[in-house]
Amino acid sequence: MDKSVTVEPGRLLIDGGWAESRSGKTFATVNPADEAVIAQISEAGPEDVDVAVAAARKAFESGPWSKMPAVERGKILWKMGELLMERVPQLSMLETLDTGKTLFDSGKIELPMAAQILQFYAGAATKIAGATPSSRSDAFLYTLKEPVGVVAAIVPWNFPLLLATWKVAPALAAGCCVILKPASQTPLTAIELGRIGLDAGLPPGVLQVLPGSGSLAGMALVRHPGVDKVAFTGSTEVGKTILREAAGTLKRVSVELGGKSPNIVFADADQEAALRGAFSGIFYNKGEVCAAGSRLFVEESIHEKFVAELAGRADAVVLGDPREKATRMGPVVSAGQMDTVLGYIASGKDGGARVAAGGRRADEVNGGKGYFVRPTVFDGVTPEMKIAREEIFGPVLSVLPFSDVSDVIAKANGTIYGLAAGVWTKDVAKAHKLARAIRSGTVWINTYNLYDPALPFGGFKQSGFGRDLGHEAIDGYLETKSVWIDLGR
Repeated sequence: MDKSVTVEPGRLLIDGGWAESRSGKTFATVNPADEAVIAQISEAGPEDVDVAVAAARKAFESGPWSKMPAVERGKILWKMGELLMERVPQLSMLETLDTGKTLFDSGKIELPMAAQILQFYAGAATKIAGATPSSRSDAFLYTLKEPVGVVAAIVPWNFPLLLATWKVAPALAAGCCVILKPASQTPLTAIELGRIGLDAGLPPGVLQVLPGSGSLAGMALVRHPGVDKVAFTGSTEVGKTILREAAGTLKRVSVELGGKSPNIVFADADQEAALRGAFSGIFYNKGEVCAAGSRLFVEESIHEKFVAELAGRADAVVLGDPREKATRMGPVVSAGQMDTVLGYIASGKDGGARVAAGGRRADEVNGGKGYFVRPTVFDGVTPEMKIAREEIFGPVLSVLPFSDVSDVIAKANGTIYGLAAGVWTKDVAKAHKLARAIRSGTVWINTYNLYDPALPFGGFKQSGFGRDLGHEAIDGYLETKSVWIDLGR
């Protein structure tokens, strides 16, 4: 495979044109597989945010987008989906270079879903409707659904393009204008999404892209009085900061945050399916998944055999260059994230958990270059251990035994998070009972980590509030206006 890839320097997309940052500053985006610089990217700062917000306000208040018929907005969104699919070979390579995910994951799974999401909301644009209460004979009452205005979409580095579409697509369908702030580690495909928007016919200022740091560009957007809503996906701690900073202007906020999701395997489950689900639930995308099944609860009677089989599969994983077909797991996204993951692994060992698989940096891969961590399985974990309580965001699994339904419900809910959960059982009544009892925004039954554009996704508790996907996502980008027309007596 030809691994020589030339990536042009990245610029800011502001008001329909490409520009360097006002400060002239740039930052490097790095390939986590070999630690080489991929490209230099213009670094947006507060001055760029001011210009972008002004352009977005103009496009929203006096431009064509919010006033455009919904069917026309839908046509542009549909075209964006078509263009994205046409460019999958280029986009998947950029995504893999930036994130370390395999080409199969980026090109065969994630980018096609991003196109589906754009086209789902293309259709949804024409389904936005108010209500006409008929409770009075002396008045005509109705509600209007109107776009909230200028949206700052701040997205993380684990699924850069896919999660961008989770916010950009419903916001555009609602008639909002969007300023997209990608993570500084992974800006490349967000820039290309901006290009796709222009090529599909988005008017200037409707979708703008500002690569840069969260502390500068991100917080400038959060604090800006010209931004009407912040839609954020990321860590719980950063989400708390955004909520505090957004309070100054009382802007709308939706936050999809961290998780420590339980994946529960009963003795009556299809064992092979459960093994596959437990494996992919934590090791897909190197465990850099907010809904990762990082706490695996296994019924006591099958616990020992299940863990041994799972550990064997983890030890057999082929790590390497994510552009190679033989590679099954690439590097974590950055040196900082690798250090975080290795710190948690050390904590697990120090806390008395048993390493059943992995438990170290894979420094034998690529001559020690790159941020590779062996997929790790900890057994003998107890609920109070740090590795069982805190989100690691890496390929590290904590396995805990349970005795019965009541026991596992209590343990599964014994967390500050509530993003997702999995249940593996052939007992339909048991599955429904667990689905109701577990406090999380999503419960997968006999599968794990699957998504559909029509199915809303979001968290309970400190995993956030608001929903991405589904028609519920559009509601988050709309205001409801009540109208009362007096008809006389």
